[in-house]
Amino acid sequence: MVLLPISFIPWILGGDFTTHVMYVSTFYLLLPALIGKVMGFEPSELGLKFPNKRGWELFAVLFILSIPLSLYGTAIPSMKGYYPIFEYAGWSDFLLKELLIGLVMLAHEAFYRGFLLFPLARKNVWLAVFLQDIPYTIVHIGKPAIEVPYAFIAGIIFAKMDLEGESFVPSFLLHWLGSALFDVLCVVLTP
Repeated sequence: MVLLPISFIPWILGGDFTTHVMYVSTFYLLLPALIGKVMGFEPSELGLKFPNKRGWELFAVLFILSIPLSLYGTAIPSMKGYYPIFEYAGWSDFLLKELLIGLVMLAHEAFYRGFLLFPLARKNVWLAVFLQDIPYTIVHIGKPAIEVPYAFIAGIIFAKMDLEGESFVPSFLLHWLGSALFDVLCVVLTP
């Protein structure tokens, strides 16, 4: 039996890609934002603000470093066979679905690096880093096997980058743009 990331369950059970995006947006972004509001958190306390200069610098360096990793990833058959995760009919449909993936990435980063990381980091940074990283890594189970250890390492790096940048925007942009770049490479480099 293959384990699937929980966020993919509605999609696998018959929902389409848009249903998947709506599910993730609701349960990873909208409901946690509502809970955060009810608990009295300001959006900035949950990492929802523009990053400082250090956050932008780390994002730029890590994005550049992600390019060779993406190129390497296209040589791994399980990765190239899995991505992109959506079907598309032409480049305009591809672009639309990459924008929807951006919404999924925003929801994930807001949840893991925003709602889970920032409040706890005020008390204990390393505990917060690891506690947000465990569920983040778990949702990668069921994807190509190389993604699980990669997600664990990336989750720590993303958390530290976001804490230094005082915002989850750097990890959102790195996650989304890195994912989009990889999807494009998978499509373009397919014989």
